[in-house]
Amino acid sequence: MLRSLMLAVLLVLAGCATSPREQQVATVAVSQDTWRQVDRQIVAASKSAIEQAGLYARGSMEHWRRLVYERTEIQFIPWFSSYWTQEWLAVKVSWYAASAEGEEDSAARRLAVYLQEQYREQVLAPVAVEIDPEAIRANATGYYVRLLNQQVQVIARQHRIPPELMSRRLHGIPAISLGPPAARNASLYEMAHTEPLNTLPAYAALIDHVNKAAVTGSGPSDAVIATVAQRTSEKIEAQFATRGAAGAAAAVAGKAAGALISVGVAGIRAIIHEGERPEMETQIRKSLSAAFDEAWFQSLKHPLSGVMAPVYYLAEEIEGSLVAADLANRAVELPAIKP
Repeated sequence: MLRSLMLAVLLVLAGCATSPREQQVATVAVSQDTWRQVDRQIVAASKSAIEQAGLYARGSMEHWRRLVYERTEIQFIPWFSSYWTQEWLAVKVSWYAASAEGEEDSAARRLAVYLQEQYREQVLAPVAVEIDPEAIRANATGYYVRLLNQQVQVIARQHRIPPELMSRRLHGIPAISLGPPAARNASLYEMAHTEPLNTLPAYAALIDHVNKAAVTGSGPSDAVIATVAQRTSEKIEAQFATRGAAGAAAAVAGKAAGALISVGVAGIRAIIHEGERPEMETQIRKSLSAAFDEAWFQSLKHPLSGVMAPVYYLAEEIEGSLVAADLANRAVELPAIKP
């Protein structure tokens, strides 16, 4: 009798130790048909979130492009076309040519690197203080994940699925699969419940994956900057003969007169340069505009390296997993075909 009484007390205590919520979850059974409906709704929610994130990314990239255009117009083009910049570029081309050691187009290539550095310092870096493609990429990814998670919660409520069971389901849906190691993998649940996203190792692996797939920079393409450098180099080299003749005349005239001749020739070059400057600015503006439009389009649209690339990757993993699971379940449920 005493033993039976003790057993009854233990059962009562065990029931009290289990929370009402846990008891409810334990008794809830979600049918496979319901889970299939949930999975299909998640796929639809993902597609909707992609569309919304894409609208954000395009609007932000339009803003970034406008700022870059403005900065290029007021800073880089006047700097590049100025007389003293052209003189400095002439010095650099002369130095590059002298140290080329017979290497073809070495001066133009090295000048291209210098101009790319100047463009980054004068245009891209100042604009990046306000907004840049990397920030847009991170924000678009976070926006997609938040939108999808919001819809997942709505779906769970529609089907009266307890949060614990829904969380368990989301843990089984892969979002990032870049392992090994396992830290480079993440489920939809981990993506949706990690703030900020950049603290998740798998997300860092995803960004590295996208960066390695990059095919263009965030400004004018290297090829077009190289073309600008090639034209500049050729123009400067063509001027060397004229400058050499002026230097010879100054040497023959003697020290004092030679100094006056050199100053006079420099003044004449400055006057000629100012006359040619509008045409030069038109050419550089046209080249940079064409290059930048190409780079901007690639940065916005390229599925592997653009600002939406992480979103496309996540969606492909999530939707692909759910669609594959649905097809597998359908195949299991198909009746066997009799011979």
